Amino acid sequence: MNIIQIKDKQFAVSIPEADILREVERVAGEINRDLVGKNPLFLSVLNGSFMFTADLMKRITIPCEISFVKLASYQGIASTGKVKEVIGISEDLTDRTIVIVEDIVDTGLTMQRLLETLGTRRPKEIHIATLLLKPEKLKVDLDIEYVAMQIPNDFIVGYGLDYDGLGRNYKDIYTVVND
Repeated sequence: MNIIQIKDKQFAVSIPEADILREVERVAGEINRDLVGKNPLFLSVLNGSFMFTADLMKRITIPCEISFVKLASYQGIASTGKVKEVIGISEDLTDRTIVIVEDIVDTGLTMQRLLETLGTRRPKEIHIATLLLKPEKLKVDLDIEYVAMQIPNDFIVGYGLDYDGLGRNYKDIYTVVND
C-alpha cells in the first residue's frame, strides 16, 4: 500500500519497513556495545513506541529489564504543549541505568517532562533512544544518544504512530500528502 486514507487525510509511504528495521538493528548494536554490564531498565513510552520497542528488544543481547509509561501530549495532529502522565512507573529507579524508548521526539517537551519526572527517582544514568527525531522542531536541548532516523517536520503515521488513534498498525511509516 503506497497510499492510505485515514479520516480526512491521505498518506504516502515515506519510510519502508526494511529501512526502519535496518536502523533499529544499528541502534540495538550501539546500545549493546555501550551498556554492556549495566543491566539497563528500558522504559517504553506508550502508545507510540510499542512497535519500535518490540523490534529493538528482539535485538538487545545484554541482560536488561523493561517497563512501560504512558504520557500524552498530542491531540489530533498537533501537540497540545501540555504533557499528562497517564500511567506511572512502579519500579525502584535508584542507581539504575535507564533507557527511555520513544517513538518520536519533535518539540522535546514530552521528553523533558519525562526526564524531570525520572530524575526525582535518583537513577544512576538516563539514556534516550528514539525511532524518529525532528531536529528543526526541537524547542529544548536534549542529549539523545540513540536516534534511528532524523526526519523533516511532516506529520506521519504507521509503525506505532497514529492520527487520532488510527494508523498505528501499518508496518511502514507514511507521510501526510494533503495537509
